[in-house]
Amino acid sequence: MAKKKYYAYKIGNEEGILETWDECKRIVSGKNNAKYKSFESKDQAERWLQMGADYSLKNTAVDDGIYFDAGTGSGMGVEVSVTDKNGKTLLKNGVNERGNFLIKGNVTNNFGELLACKLALEIALDKGCKNIFGDSKLILEYWSKGYLKKDIPEETRKLAEEVKQLRYTFEKSGGKMKYISGGSNPADLGFHQN
Repeated sequence: MAKKKYYAYKIGNEEGILETWDECKRIVSGKNNAKYKSFESKDQAERWLQMGADYSLKNTAVDDGIYFDAGTGSGMGVEVSVTDKNGKTLLKNGVNERGNFLIKGNVTNNFGELLACKLALEIALDKGCKNIFGDSKLILEYWSKGYLKKDIPEETRKLAEEVKQLRYTFEKSGGKMKYISGGSNPADLGFHQN
């Protein structure tokens, strides 16, 4: 079954959210100043409209928290991103011009996601934040809990153990680790490769 979508539109001062593309298309077709976009939730659609229906907005996260991601598509290696809900980087040291941390060495995107999760946990514990969001189910459901296959490299195993301990402390203090789709993740780098 296809996921339900919401279609936000803005034409001058007129705006709205509809539940089908056909309804939206009927309203925006032929209008030069029409802006429209699909979303996975009504809250995301509302936030996009509240933020001026700006196409340059990479995301529409609605929940306060810390968001993490990793990606390899820049051609430089694996980059790690940790942001707030508005996409503002929370990383302080060793960041590149995009506000991301570039991992030195030959590592996988999944290693990058795990490192991003670790950094998000450290920041959350330091700031007292109770919500962390990521778009990697592998990291959220397995690796950050210490569940790894036997053929995983030792460097990744060590990092996973550190993350497991941090996650335990974070959740014991009332923190929650949550999944968010890549399209809604403000930390999303928009490029992935395992």
